[in-house]
Amino acid sequence: MKYLECYKEGCRKLAEAGVPEAQLDARLLLEYICGTNRNDLLVRGDREVEAEKQTAYETAIAKRAERIPLQHITGEQDFMGLGFRVNEHVLIPRQDTEILVEEILKDMQDYERILDMCTGSGCILISLLHYNNWCEGVGVDISPLALQVAEENGQRLLPEEKRPVWLKSNLFEKVEGKFDIIVSNPPYIKSEVIATLMPEVKDHEPVNALDGMKDGLYFYREIVRVASKYLNKEGKLYFEIGHDQATEVSELLKQAGFKEIHVVKDYAGLDRVVYATL
Repeated sequence: MKYLECYKEGCRKLAEAGVPEAQLDARLLLEYICGTNRNDLLVRGDREVEAEKQTAYETAIAKRAERIPLQHITGEQDFMGLGFRVNEHVLIPRQDTEILVEEILKDMQDYERILDMCTGSGCILISLLHYNNWCEGVGVDISPLALQVAEENGQRLLPEEKRPVWLKSNLFEKVEGKFDIIVSNPPYIKSEVIATLMPEVKDHEPVNALDGMKDGLYFYREIVRVASKYLNKEGKLYFEIGHDQATEVSELLKQAGFKEIHVVKDYAGLDRVVYATL
C-alpha cells in the first residue's frame, strides 16, 4: 500500500471509532512507524510502505481506535522541548502544565533546592533542572511504578550531575530538609467526575493521579497544611489547578500565612496556576 493510502485508511478507521483529531493521530502514528515527517505526506505520498511497517501501522491504528492514548502507543510525549517516556503508570504530560514550569523558570535562580510533590513522569522537575544550573531536586510520588518512569526519564534527559533524588513517600511522610521551591501538579479532579472523562483518560491513565477526592481539593489542603515546614524563608509554593479552583486554593494559601498569591491563566484563558510566597 502507498504511504498516502495508509494515511487515508488510518484516518477512516480512527474517525469511525470517534477518536478526536483522527487525521492528526493517523499522521503521527504513520510517522512514528515509518520514521518519517510531515513533509513525506505532501511530497512522497506515492511511495510504497514496506509490508512489515504497514502491518505495524495497522496494529497501532487498531490500538488507537480502542481509545488507547497515542502516547501509550508511541511511549513518548514532548514537554518543554524534551521527549519524556510515558506509560499507563503516569499521567501524560499536558501542554497546560508547561505554564506551571514557565512561571517557575521566570523567578528561579541557580543553586536552589526544588521539591516536586506528586512527580509522576518527572516532567516538571526534570524540565526545571534541565533549564537551570546547579540546582538540586527531589521528586516525590507514592507510586513506585511512577518513580521508575521518572528515574528513567531523568537518566535519559539529564547529565548525572543534574539528576534529582526520587523518593517514594505519601506526600511529606519521608521528606527531609528544606527547599526554596515546592511545586505540585496533584490529583485535582472530583471523584464523581472521573467517570465522565474521555476514555483515553478514565480508562488508561492512573486513577490515583487523577482523583482529588470528593471536592478535588484534598491534596491542596494536605500540601498547604505542612508546606511551610519544608520551605526556606521567602520560599515559593506552586500549584497547577483545575480551571475552577483558583479561589479555593488561593484561600487555603492565605489561611496558611502565604503572601503574594498569584493566579496565572493558560493559553485558553482559564485559571491554571496558583503560586505564593512564604
